[in-house]
This record gives sequence, structure tokens and C-alpha cells, in this order.
Amino acid sequence: MAREYGTENWIEWCPGCGNFGIVSSLYRAFSELEMEPEKTVLVSGIGCSGKMPHYVDVSGVHTLHGRAIPFASGVKMANPDLDVIVNGGDGDLLGIGAGHFVALGRRNLDVLVMMHDNRVYGLTKGQASPTLPRETQTKALDSPNIQDALEPLPLALISGYTHLSRSFAMDSDHLKEMIKKGIEHDGAAFLDVLQPCVTYNDIHTSEYFKERIEKLNDWDPEKDKNEVYEKLDRETDKILTGEIYKDTDKPSFSERLSEGYKEKSPSQRPIEEDGAPILDKEKFVSKFEEFVVEPEL
Repeated sequence: MAREYGTENWIEWCPGCGNFGIVSSLYRAFSELEMEPEKTVLVSGIGCSGKMPHYVDVSGVHTLHGRAIPFASGVKMANPDLDVIVNGGDGDLLGIGAGHFVALGRRNLDVLVMMHDNRVYGLTKGQASPTLPRETQTKALDSPNIQDALEPLPLALISGYTHLSRSFAMDSDHLKEMIKKGIEHDGAAFLDVLQPCVTYNDIHTSEYFKERIEKLNDWDPEKDKNEVYEKLDRETDKILTGEIYKDTDKPSFSERLSEGYKEKSPSQRPIEEDGAPILDKEKFVSKFEEFVVEPEL
């Protein structure tokens, strides 16, 4: 059942925060996919979204600001059998972590990145995040934002992600389905979760999103990238949600990496036999000798 994925930790988000909808959708998605807790890894950075691993009873790591993706990449490459999901804020993933965000798409590593997109830095008192439009002044800002916004979906598309979707934190049924599709996809998946911040963003509220969301009910996501760009470019007062792009032909990084292994992946190799570590002494010594420099007398 979904509640079996919850922990006993007290949830410390503000009342009405969109993160409650996100975590409940995660519970439901994991339950319906019958995810094994020991084979499921949640990785987060810093911010309100960073607390997610504390509230979901699976393997999890609460890591550094902007570094959730490289940490998750290491987990996945060390053990390709794990299902790895990143939870990060728009500031965490597209601010300090933007380079890692692009790198994951370029590699097409089999990881789902869920961006909690509330357009402000919620934990640090409401500063403008990379997704807040220019000339927008939320309640925590002394003056309107002077920087242009990054558009997460086009950035993910051009970076190489092979599965793109968007959903709304307050639509648990829809969000649950987008999470499931992202997990089941073999390759880099990005899910942009529209999330109201009830404390610091008084513009992009639940009502704001509900008035503008348009679900892609009759859209085939397996289209040419140019068609997807055009579809996203036509967004004006409407915000498209649903499964937006899907490429099943491009090999994932895990597949390419496994072809390069002379043996099994590191997590599947034996490290001891009869209580003694397995070590090729001749190989070890020969490698060590490469770095030995004879002193000049």
C-alpha cells in the first residue's frame, strides 16, 4: 500500500506546500510499481525538496547543493540494477547544478530527475530562482526580478534527455502517472513539477496554475524534436502538462557502459573468497610499478 512507503519522521514543510502533493504521488507511484525499497534510491540536494529522502522509506541520500545529479549518476553507474530518482528544486538543479543537469542529458543515463519548480528559493526566504520570469516581483522581493528565466523543458530537450514530462503538484493522479512513466523509461528522464510555494510566491499560486494548465491528452510523445520545440514555443497563457517527448531508440548510458565492462559491473563483482579478498597480485604489482621512480644517485 502507498502509506507503507512513508516514514515516521515529522514532515517540516509549510502547511499547503506543493511538496505534500509530490511526496504523496511518489508513495502511490512506488506502490503501484511495487518498488523494492532496497533497490530504489532517492537522491536530493539542498532546499525544501532536499528533505524528500527523509520522508520516503526507500534507500536515500540527502547530499550537497547542486550535486544531487552527479551523486545519483555515481550510484547508477556503480549498480545499474538500482532505480535512481533525483528530487531537486529549480534553484538547486538549474542554478548551481545546471552543468550537471546538462551532463546527465548528454549521457542519457537511466535516472529520473524530478524538479520541484516553484520559481523561488523557498528554504532561503524567497529569492528569485532561475525559472522566475523577468519583471516578476513576488512577495519576498524588494524589486522585480531583472534576470530572464530558464525554460526547463527546452533545456532538457536540447541537452539530450530522452523522456520529458510535466505535471502539477496538486494533481496527484496525473503526477503519479508521470512519475511512473519516468521511472519505467530506459534513459535520462526529466519531470518538471509545477509546485506552488504558499509562503514566498504569491503570484504562481495553485489558482494561477489551475487556470492555465492544459493537459496533452491526444499528443503522441514519440515525435521529432523539432515538433516538440514548436509545441513548447506555442505556450503562451497555457501551460502544457503530460508526457511531452519520448525517444526509445537512443541507447542509455548504462547500456553503453556495460558494453565497456570487461567483467560484470563493480556492484556485481565478488570481492572475497573464503573470507580472503580477491586480488590479482601480479596485476596489482605491475600497476604499482608504473608509478615507481628510481631515485637518481
